[in-house]
Amino acid sequence: MSKHILSLLLALTLCLLAGCGGDPAAPGADPVSAPAAPTAAPGECGEYRAVWISYLEWQGADFSGEEAFRAQMGDWFDRYAAMGLNTVIAQVRPFGDALYESGLFPWSHLCTGVQGQAPGFDPLAVLVEEAHARGLRLEAWLNPYRIALNGNLPGELAADNLYHTHPDWVKAVEPGLYLDPASEEVQAYIAQGVAEILQNYEVDGIHLDDYFYPTTDESFDADAYAAYCEAAGRDALGLGDWRRENVNALVSRLYRLVHLDEAASGRGAVLGISPQGNNDNNYAMQYSDVALWLAQPGYVDYVMPQVYWGYGYTLQSGSTRFAFENITAEWCALPRAEGVALYFGLGAYRIGDGDGGSYDNAVAQWQTGRNLADMVTTLRGLDCDGWALYRSDFLVRNGAWSELAAAECAALAELCTD
Repeated sequence: MSKHILSLLLALTLCLLAGCGGDPAAPGADPVSAPAAPTAAPGECGEYRAVWISYLEWQGADFSGEEAFRAQMGDWFDRYAAMGLNTVIAQVRPFGDALYESGLFPWSHLCTGVQGQAPGFDPLAVLVEEAHARGLRLEAWLNPYRIALNGNLPGELAADNLYHTHPDWVKAVEPGLYLDPASEEVQAYIAQGVAEILQNYEVDGIHLDDYFYPTTDESFDADAYAAYCEAAGRDALGLGDWRRENVNALVSRLYRLVHLDEAASGRGAVLGISPQGNNDNNYAMQYSDVALWLAQPGYVDYVMPQVYWGYGYTLQSGSTRFAFENITAEWCALPRAEGVALYFGLGAYRIGDGDGGSYDNAVAQWQTGRNLADMVTTLRGLDCDGWALYRSDFLVRNGAWSELAAAECAALAELCTD
């Protein structure tokens, strides 16, 4: 039986078991195999040590051809490996588009400057190959709902962007455009997009960031909520709980999808989410019940809150809740189901400039050349399983604080020699 037919059969199975509606995922490129077996999943290889490559890095990357891109990624990945990292989280769908061959989303403008224009090679295939060649895991980072951040990012939308092909799925929240989280069709399409990646690339995980509901405005989905209330009657949930249930439905659907693929492929892929460090905002403003995802199985394999504040960080009110040593302890105190890991996102972009806290040491600690290493040491004394660095530019590129960044990388390398 051909790989193409197997891909279609797997797509149908994934869609049915994940509860999708409509047709199975459209086939993308022919399946891509990594040159080496995927590395072990987090938890099987000790501490999770990762770095994020965001769309901001892609704005300065060399997409002029496969050889140039491969050489640049090889250089970056060599540096990550030298630091003792074991995972790369690469943003491959930032704006309802794709840095890979997709039958569902247009090519990202980040590759050529024009959304929908192919670069002549497959960046995600290169990322997987170069990562696995160095023993690094590669997780595909997706923004599930965002179509446009503003009028300039991503700029002109391709003719096959969902904004044009399914305008009923897209809502404007000035200055951006977002898919409707309440739409069953949207949820099914996002799931098909994940299935497409799992079928065609040997990624080691699917990673979602902290963008879920883009607004608290009640008018955003008033018609859909009114229709729900009419159907549910006296059992209808309040608006906030209804929105959280919409997000929960997507997250649990993707979890089932990833783990069905794991059973089929044996690769051990995971689903992880990186929410805001302030969990009050996650719950009340983005309608993300992160505490539930941690406490109950069937939602995620890991949660990685973005804890970018420094030691002793103090609000103008005098509160030190978000000081690094306090907010990490708060997260660690949340109940966790067996098999659900807790990692922390660390603010490598703070190196040199500091975190803007209102206390005297806000900048000084970020100019020691080892603040990130100190944070890792603190985390190793807590009930957590690893960490990631946001973001790559501040670790591998020259800049105003390049000497400090090099010192930070060296200090991390000393802690992370396996």
